[in-house]
Amino acid sequence: MVRIPDIVNNYQQRYGMSFWDLETSLTAGIIAAVVVPAIAEYNNIKTFLKSFSELNSRNFDSTMLIFVINNMDSSTDEVKLDNQQTLIYLRHLIGGNPEDALGKSILEKGINIGIVDAASPRKTVSNKEGGVGLARKIGMDIALNIFDYDIKSKKIIMSTDADCTLEKNYLTEIFNQFNKRNLSAAVVNFRHNVSGNQKVNEAVLCYEIFLRYYVLGLRYAGSPYAFHTIGSTMACDYESYIKAEGMNKRKAAEDFYFLEKLAKNVKIETINKTTVYPSNRSSWRVPFGTGQRVNRFLSGIQDEYSLYNPASFKILKAWLEVFNTTGKTDVGYYLVSAKEIHPELIRFLYFRNFEQDMINILKNSKSEDQLKLQKSRWFDGFLTLKLIHHLRDNGFPEINMFDALDELFGYLNLPWIPERDKNTIPDFRQRKDYLEILRQCA
Repeated sequence: MVRIPDIVNNYQQRYGMSFWDLETSLTAGIIAAVVVPAIAEYNNIKTFLKSFSELNSRNFDSTMLIFVINNMDSSTDEVKLDNQQTLIYLRHLIGGNPEDALGKSILEKGINIGIVDAASPRKTVSNKEGGVGLARKIGMDIALNIFDYDIKSKKIIMSTDADCTLEKNYLTEIFNQFNKRNLSAAVVNFRHNVSGNQKVNEAVLCYEIFLRYYVLGLRYAGSPYAFHTIGSTMACDYESYIKAEGMNKRKAAEDFYFLEKLAKNVKIETINKTTVYPSNRSSWRVPFGTGQRVNRFLSGIQDEYSLYNPASFKILKAWLEVFNTTGKTDVGYYLVSAKEIHPELIRFLYFRNFEQDMINILKNSKSEDQLKLQKSRWFDGFLTLKLIHHLRDNGFPEINMFDALDELFGYLNLPWIPERDKNTIPDFRQRKDYLEILRQCA
């Protein structure tokens, strides 16, 4: 019988998802869970399992793969049938009766598999809440109940997706980093696969440049929220998960909001020595993310080769230097400084009720550390993005993607800037060169 700490019981009573059960053949000695939400992923799950089975096996015996197979009552018959095929395949694995050579290999390697059936009649997720956020939350909440808390090691919840593949040291590196560096939460390095259909490759490359450019801009500005918010790369220990009050139920951007909540409680680190490889497919499953961006690129409905104006990050940098100044207890200092940085910054702060909120923060903070914490929670990752969008819509429109990259690289004194004509789109090879630079620094 697994001993459940009081903080876990308290969390489950307040926030936990107790309707669904875990089907598995083993729960002893588990200190890590890899949660994989899946809807209509029968073929991809086999690819994922093959990738997982090829990982370094050192941590297989203490790790459980938790697949959350989910759909709504309103899902199509095709989706429901695919999910039922997935459930049958995984149940054969759990029962020790694999259907194929891959299944036999998984059993031989001692990979622990758990299933959450949120797809069968009377077990489906609701039409109102059903989506990737709820699916992740179901699996992550269940993970809290299977950890062996008597083992003196980090209890780690990892999140990835059924259409991903993983570098061979994925598990061992996360275990090592969390335990040796005493990490609380982290995001794992990622690289989209750029192979196959040329148009899809162009779409994925464009999207990954966008992701990394934004994080690099935040890093230049000194933002504490300069980390990637990709659901397939997340990991945290159980204490941090509980501090953040668990995963949310959002149908989209669940990863952004979850990592933002984590960042308000613990530091989000980056694990660079292993890699998650998200799929480059188009997809209907979520309204944001790789699949949606590939769809949009292929449809040609808007110019994909543009990025936030780098000057926006200069304004953000100047503001953060003022906002994070220690020893300032006068709201007027922040307001005057913001106005000097740029009129649109002070207008944005006015819209966001900054003056009154800052008065309250200053009044209720009893120490410099508490003040620093409260300020970082007020000007969070969401408000940071809103400021960038406000500047985009008020005087700093997006510019050519590669002009923006050249300018930001210049801010950071990066050693290599390619020769190219302004306001042009370079050939595919050079676009890949830009991405490789971004991959090295963001």
